[in-house]
Amino acid sequence: MVGLIGTDYSRSPQGIGTLMDNLTDEQKKQYIDTLKFNGAWLEDDACTGRLVYINGRFVPSLSFSSDIVKNLSSNDFETLGDDMIDKMNRLTDGFTDRLAADVPSGETDFLTSLKKLSGPDHNVGEPYRQFALNNQQGTACFVALNSVRAGCAAMVHVPKETSVKPVLIVNAITANGGVEPSADSKGVAIHPRTLVIAEAQSEVSVIQSFVNLDDPEGKENNAKFINGCTQMYVGEEAKVKHSYLEECGGMATGNVEASDEEFEEGATTAREMESKRKSLSDTHLESIDVHLVGDNAVYEGAVMELGGNGRSRIAVSTSLLRPGTHASVNGFVLSGGAQRSEMRTNIHHVAQGCTSRQSQKNMIGGRSTGTFRGRIRVEQSAQQTDSEQLARTILMTDKARAYAIPSLEIIADDVTCTHGATVSDLSEEELFYLRSRGVDRTTARNILMYGFVTEVASKIDEAVHGGKDDPQGLKNRIIKKLQNIVPKGEKTEYIGDEFQSV
Repeated sequence: MVGLIGTDYSRSPQGIGTLMDNLTDEQKKQYIDTLKFNGAWLEDDACTGRLVYINGRFVPSLSFSSDIVKNLSSNDFETLGDDMIDKMNRLTDGFTDRLAADVPSGETDFLTSLKKLSGPDHNVGEPYRQFALNNQQGTACFVALNSVRAGCAAMVHVPKETSVKPVLIVNAITANGGVEPSADSKGVAIHPRTLVIAEAQSEVSVIQSFVNLDDPEGKENNAKFINGCTQMYVGEEAKVKHSYLEECGGMATGNVEASDEEFEEGATTAREMESKRKSLSDTHLESIDVHLVGDNAVYEGAVMELGGNGRSRIAVSTSLLRPGTHASVNGFVLSGGAQRSEMRTNIHHVAQGCTSRQSQKNMIGGRSTGTFRGRIRVEQSAQQTDSEQLARTILMTDKARAYAIPSLEIIADDVTCTHGATVSDLSEEELFYLRSRGVDRTTARNILMYGFVTEVASKIDEAVHGGKDDPQGLKNRIIKKLQNIVPKGEKTEYIGDEFQSV
């Protein structure tokens, strides 16, 4: 994150903390058309609520609110109950020591402190101690910053025994980030905030979409720092399906892996084009903090990093705090050009008899770097845990870099846990099979690439998939991004064993 440190994001969007309620009819139509084009729109009758934010400011005229789905302004925070305030004040990485729910331990005892779990020999202790630091995702400071600077928050509160239609939360970003370009080239920081509470025996699908509202490479572009925070609390026998789509920053430049000699003399090389791409100075961070606080609660999450920002990191932390809970965490990272993309996950088994499944897919091309850091920790109290984790990475060029760092920490002695990671190119045997059926090499590669992504894409709520033949549907948007990172020229004929590993 050297680029993050070296970029000044000290400005805030104009009017942050206030409503954007001055749109003309023409602007509203233009924005709605753009959101529909980007797959970030649901009609009123197709959803329980739709909250639209532009550069961190709530837009009532583009939104559809209800008692279940609404925006929280700074004035609303003063009227929230103590329980709600405690939920929003919670920091990640153990800096809030009190567990979000009491965890049964024996017949009468309960565990309430994160730093004392699996004590006395295996507890992580205070959050600033080395053992705790080794387990942290580095998100607590950014969540604290978000809490101070957000200005408003999207809230989804599903009552007990209630099943509702999908909820759509859109964060639309303009090229200037909500401020006029400055002579000193200072960037802008935007802090989206989301709170989801699913009461006992409720069911909801929450879709979060990050999209551009105009050309990210426009003349009015400012460097942007998106620092999001999403908190979810899932009650007894409740089910939350969570779809997260990050598609800001346009598209990385293709063919940057080519050497300068492959271009005509005097021509602008792909590397030069990528170095001048304005979105390369943009950073997207998101902290997703999920707490399963009721018996038999279920969380199913799917995160897709498809944007063209220069730096992106999404950190998902899931705590299983009550018996019988289940968490499914699925992720996909697409990285090309000179991007630096990272997915961090933490699945924390605290209660007994819980299950988790994790599938992480990464496709890394150009001269980009993709990183996956996945941690599963099974506390001494989490007997009869069943957990699986698998990370698979496709490395498209020999100039790209991929790092897979899975970890499994088991303190309990009655568990079933597996994890693994692979890094490879596309399979030569599968390509040969398709070509033997009359499919040309380029089409065969595209088929295999999309097939690789399908497992995660299918977990995204169907409400935002779009029509099968829709050129801007989710499938076709993904295919365009994938085709962009396919090696050009001679590299299209390269499929080898260099990257194969198991």
